[in-house]
Parts: sequence; C-alpha cells; structure tokens
Amino acid sequence: MSSAPVPTLDPAVAERLRHDPNGLVAAIVQQHDTREVLMLGWMDDEALHRTLTSGRVVFWSRSRQEYWRKGDTSGNAQYVKAVSLDCDGDALLVEVDQVGAACHTGSRTCFEAGGPLPALVGARPTETGGSR
Repeated sequence: MSSAPVPTLDPAVAERLRHDPNGLVAAIVQQHDTREVLMLGWMDDEALHRTLTSGRVVFWSRSRQEYWRKGDTSGNAQYVKAVSLDCDGDALLVEVDQVGAACHTGSRTCFEAGGPLPALVGARPTETGGSR
C-alpha cells in the first residue's frame, strides 16, 4: 500500500526564494483594500505552501517552533487576497482581508502598537534649471 505524496511548495516558487540562515522568509502582511501595513511574520516553504493553497495565512513561529494559522485561537483571521515576492526573493507581501486585530496586543496593526520612533523627516530636493 503506497501513501499519497505530501504536497509541497511549487518548485518554481521555491527556486525563487532566498531564505535566511533559519530557512525563513519575511512576510509583510497588508490590508488589501486600504493598503494598511498590519504585521510582519515569518514563513518557511511549508508555511508559504499552506498559505498559497488554503486561503488563510500560515506562519512559522520562531519562538514556539511550530506552524500557526492567524486567527485560529484569537478569531482575528487573515484571508489571502494576493501574495507577491520581492525582486530579491527574500520578502513576501501578503495582501489580506483582516478580521479584527492583526497584532497579538489587540491593536489593529503591530506598527500602531509599537508606536512611532523619533526620526528626522526628509524632504525631496527641488529641481532647478528647467527640464532635462
């Protein structure tokens, strides 16, 4: 009796990924319609495969060393709308429909919970000398 093959990440996608030394890729999560940045999570090939094939976002927990699907315990689920890979292959942009808070603190976004840092605000230089 043979067992069915375990589904894995599409080799064409896996080939494009550049993992960190722990085999992970950063996954930036963004609300699909408002473009609000919600959080940053980590994915290995299996978490990305589960995300791409289930319609829900799955991460690898670096602290617990296990997979977790956003919302399974909190109810604050993330429904996948699109997934993009950056030009270097080391970061993902996961566009979602977020239900409730994205941050474990209960804030809408993890960046709201962390608060702003003091930073000098830059300004674009003005052009002089007409068109080129």
